[in-house]
Amino acid sequence: MNGLEQGYDAYSVRKLQITGKKLGSDYSIINYARENNMIIVTKDTEFRKASEENDFPLILLDDDEIFKVIVEKLKKF
Repeated sequence: MNGLEQGYDAYSVRKLQITGKKLGSDYSIINYARENNMIIVTKDTEFRKASEENDFPLILLDDDEIFKVIVEKLKKF
């Protein structure tokens, strides 16, 4: 099941850049997300500081979180 099936749209920064969006810095990504009523999901731990400095919500998928997801999926086999 993907995000669209759950009622969420997901956009990759790289794909947005390909369409011409100027998203070269953490700040520009945060501004774009804020202007478009989005939340940022990332594995980039450095992004946390920019998120905190700009008072913007962030879902940080660190290695521990990703490991938990993998373990849960493996339990189904």
